[in-house]
Parts: sequence; C-alpha cells; structure tokens
Amino acid sequence: MSMETQALLVFLLIGLVAGFLASLVVGGGGLIRCLLSGIIGAFVGGYLFSTLGISLGIENALVVQIIHATVGAIIVVLIARAVA
Repeated sequence: MSMETQALLVFLLIGLVAGFLASLVVGGGGLIRCLLSGIIGAFVGGYLFSTLGISLGIENALVVQIIHATVGAIIVVLIARAVA
C-alpha cells in the first residue's frame, strides 16, 4: 500500500470518528452523514484552531486531529441545521 493511500485512509478514518463523535453530541444520521460532516469538520476545525492560535497541549497528533475535526464537525452540523 502506498503512502498516499495510507494517508487517505487515515484522513477518512479521522473524519468518520469525528463525525460519529459530533453526532453523539448534537445528534446525527447515518454513516455517510457522519463521514461528510467529519471530513468538512476537519477542514473547519483545523482552520479555526490554527487561526485562533489555540493549542491543546496534547503530544499525540492523531488525537489532536480528531479533536479538531470533531469540534469542526459540531460547528458544521449546527450551522447546517440553522440554515435548513
């Protein structure tokens, strides 16, 4: 398996976990909705945390990415519900 394939699988896994965690917090739907909200949330959360200069002080990069993506996914779901 190539490095690009592994990176894509890890990114999708982070998005799925983040979407699932966000659905536990704000309620949610099925697998595809969790995956989409998690992937979009990963971009939103990463952008917000870096723009605001927020550092969690956690050494494990995977955990930090999941937290960023989860916070972003929660924001994405809440905005989507407000618009709809």
